[in-house]
Amino acid sequence: MENINLIDTFAEFKELKNIDRVTMMSVLEEVFRSVLIRQYGTDENFDVIINIDKGDFEIWRRREVVADEDLEDPYLQISLTDAHKIDEDFEEGEEVTDEVKLADFGRRAILNLRQNLASKILELEKDHIYGKYKNKIGDIITGEVYQVWKKEILILDDEGNELILPKSEQIPSDYFRKGDNVRAIVYKVELRNNNPLIILSRTAPAFLERLFELEIPEIFDGLITIKKIVRVPGERAKVAVESYDERIDPVGACVGMKGSRIHGIVRELKNENIDVINYSANLQLYIKRALNPAKINSIKIIEAQKKAEVYLRPEEVSLAIGKGGLNIRLASQLTGYEIDVYREMEEDEEDVNLDEFADEIEGWVIDALKAIGCDTAKNVLNIPREDLIKRTDLEDETIDDVLKVLKSEFE
Repeated sequence: MENINLIDTFAEFKELKNIDRVTMMSVLEEVFRSVLIRQYGTDENFDVIINIDKGDFEIWRRREVVADEDLEDPYLQISLTDAHKIDEDFEEGEEVTDEVKLADFGRRAILNLRQNLASKILELEKDHIYGKYKNKIGDIITGEVYQVWKKEILILDDEGNELILPKSEQIPSDYFRKGDNVRAIVYKVELRNNNPLIILSRTAPAFLERLFELEIPEIFDGLITIKKIVRVPGERAKVAVESYDERIDPVGACVGMKGSRIHGIVRELKNENIDVINYSANLQLYIKRALNPAKINSIKIIEAQKKAEVYLRPEEVSLAIGKGGLNIRLASQLTGYEIDVYREMEEDEEDVNLDEFADEIEGWVIDALKAIGCDTAKNVLNIPREDLIKRTDLEDETIDDVLKVLKSEFE
């Protein structure tokens, strides 16, 4: 009866698609041998024969036949009298082989064996999952949402393994329900209390990179290289691409006719705005492209401080900075240079130094304006009133007076 029980456990074991036969055989043998050692003090004179396909096993014991009075170790030796009970023809010095039935071990040993086997199986399963996902870090996988919690989502892969997508790795406008399919990359694999913990991400730059590889054959084939990706998930991303093949336009290939190729990626990322930029080793050109869509007049690079001063027409400034400063922030990250934006005047526009207004505007007010980088009337007039008040910390009335005086100069 107990034997049957064990064979059931055995059959479950056989179902595990993740464990190869060699590992399985050695685990089973190890479990049986540990029981033998506990039972008989040794396993060296036992043969364990496992038949995986049938899901059963046999244990054979070898003992040396000795004269009844010479019997010292009943585990390794058998008395002549007992040997004759098995077969009349046995003589001293010969080896007797007989089968050990599991039932002889007693109920307790069998329960132990079952538990041992079950925990070994669990270990192997964990090792398999850990190993499988450790090799997949940075790869895209698709899974099904199983449970949605406040701080994370539980996702099952096609083998039913549990994966976690934390809130911090979701795009802000992501919304998932049980049963939804989710695409993400394997971000981290760690062991927590000896259990493999697989964490996914949709916000990592690598997720965007993998999506590009999936959607754009030239990237997959290596004709176009992604040099760098920076993104604010769900808002905006900049991707610098390069091709070593003159005939390929890397930006055009990534965007596709009327944006057809990039459309799928944008949709997957909840309408993240993706700028694809042609990489250039020429820093001036690279910074210019990175600040797209703003048109730039000139750039001054301060290499020692990794800074770039960008000069552009007043109406281009807000384009360069972008909504919430996103455009300039991402351009700085992409190029590795801190970018400062300066307004540039047309040549024919005349400007007047603030000091010229000393008789109409008090000295301390002029100093406050100079402190925020405004030396001329046009500098002041190009800054919105609210910004002036905030940055100079001057009273509303004071700023209004200043603006009135300066405006009248150009009317």
